Amino acid sequence: MAQYIADRRDIDFVLHEQMQVGDLSRTELFADFTNKAVDMIVSEARNLAIKEILPTRALGDREGCRFDNGNVIVPESFHRAYELLKEGEWVAMTEDPEWGGQGMPTTAALAANDYLVGANYAFMIYLGLTHGAGRLIETFGTGQQKKLFLQKMYTGEWAGTMVLTEPEAGSDVGALTTSAVKNDDGTYSITGNKIFISGGEHDLSENIIHPVLARIEGAPDGTKGVSLFIVPKIWVNDDGSLGEPNDVVCTGIEEKMGIHGNGTCSLALGGKGNCRGMLLGEAHKGMRAMFQMMNEARLLVGLQGLACASSAYMYAVNYSKERVQGKNLLQIMDEDASSVPIIQHPDVRRQLMMMKVYVEGIRSLLYYVGMCEDRVKITDDAIEKLTYQGIIDVLIPIAKGYVTDRAFEVCSHGVQVYGGYGYIKDYPMEQLLRDCRITMLYEGTNGIQAMDLLGRKLGLNKGKPVMDLLGKIQETIAMAKETRGLEDFAGKLEAAVNKLGEVALHMGTMAMSPKVLSAFAFAHPFMEVCGDVVMAWMLLWRAAISARNLENNPKKKDVVFYEGQIKSAEFFIYSILPITRGKMKAIMAFNGAAVEIPEDSFGG
Repeated sequence: MAQYIADRRDIDFVLHEQMQVGDLSRTELFADFTNKAVDMIVSEARNLAIKEILPTRALGDREGCRFDNGNVIVPESFHRAYELLKEGEWVAMTEDPEWGGQGMPTTAALAANDYLVGANYAFMIYLGLTHGAGRLIETFGTGQQKKLFLQKMYTGEWAGTMVLTEPEAGSDVGALTTSAVKNDDGTYSITGNKIFISGGEHDLSENIIHPVLARIEGAPDGTKGVSLFIVPKIWVNDDGSLGEPNDVVCTGIEEKMGIHGNGTCSLALGGKGNCRGMLLGEAHKGMRAMFQMMNEARLLVGLQGLACASSAYMYAVNYSKERVQGKNLLQIMDEDASSVPIIQHPDVRRQLMMMKVYVEGIRSLLYYVGMCEDRVKITDDAIEKLTYQGIIDVLIPIAKGYVTDRAFEVCSHGVQVYGGYGYIKDYPMEQLLRDCRITMLYEGTNGIQAMDLLGRKLGLNKGKPVMDLLGKIQETIAMAKETRGLEDFAGKLEAAVNKLGEVALHMGTMAMSPKVLSAFAFAHPFMEVCGDVVMAWMLLWRAAISARNLENNPKKKDVVFYEGQIKSAEFFIYSILPITRGKMKAIMAFNGAAVEIPEDSFGG
């Protein structure tokens, strides 16, 4: 069976024609990353993904992780893939070469990860969290902490995690009970129990570095009293050598719906009274530090959703071209007519079109967030830096929440296209659907992403980031208005953007009123309409580039691709955006039934 991850032509289009990644090489920071260099990086990632990582996806799902007396044994096939990623220095693509990173643009790293994560994201979680934990130490650590941990982590010799959740403190992190007591030598004794720790224990590396949230003895309640600590699985001496095992014990792993190749662990810290940690950053400022890793992780989760959706779409397209079933609808009365590939059936084409527009729009959105991050790094203009950072902040809950909602929907369509075969393990669709589902839950459920968008991001800096984002959308609308054939597309998106502005103002007002509960009952629908408008923006942007390229004598092989981009925008703007307008109308009506209904009326 053929293997599919992502469409290289689409990746190249977003990188070079939409984001114009090569322009970054004109700056000193990214001078080495020309278009040719970026293409070589993506090609190497693609080869590694297809040849070495993708075969581990189904194997890892079937074999899963095993728990044995405190140890977690990952699927056997993961070990070779892990060593190859270490050798290729893929762990820290965007980080400072001083510490073992590659210093590449985030946009280029996202394209490489489009393949690497797409090949087997349950496996790639181990590396993604290692990178995120390393970034925490690089940003908030002391010189000594960086010296002890960064090189080992960024080269993959040691792994990392994110240790937040407790049995009674899931989304409400401030309710955690893990404690930290300062020792005479400046370290802290850590005591507590953590759950749902991805990669909390495994046999891929000799040491695992845990960033742990805990409350220092006597600290205030809630998030204001939370601090962040470096807690190694094996203690690291001042000279960098490994000391004695720390009192960090895996007490079990979860049996999950999907991502079977990643061990989701319960950890007991200080069960024997011997768990030591180092304060990372300032005392009582742990949540502020952890939000950096969480925002990075939320973009990664969006990419995981894209990985599942992209693979599901490519499998579905190729299956629909090969699966022969039923007559063409125009020949239904012809007894002599032959059966045709199911891609000729209108309802299958409708589902493929739904999959296509979301995969393309999501890829553009995630790469755009990456490009904004690159712009923050290269600009010396303080206002420009704040503008791009504000746009990132507004888009992160959409890039995680909306994206993974739609990615799961794409995978569900993929199962439907396969029919009964989509539901059985002989084909890839059922695993993609199962693996995708967790992306809507971890790193903050999508309901929490919606609350973040409404409660924090909408009013951030007096609404300037939202206005800056809307300004960027208007730039694309103006470009499309001047592009032959896209004038009506642009007008319909402009009307939706204007209406979204009204909805946002209404939601912001209601969130500060006595009707705050009703406002947050509409937070998720609000995130949906914001995401729909952003999708329409990305697809119109693609269409405008494609239409102009078609006018400028494109290569013959590009014509079908460009025409497909215009059809994607047409389908979304004419078939999905009207539904979005209906959702906006429902939000503005602000019906309070969801919060007014008595609890007992739910039954149970």
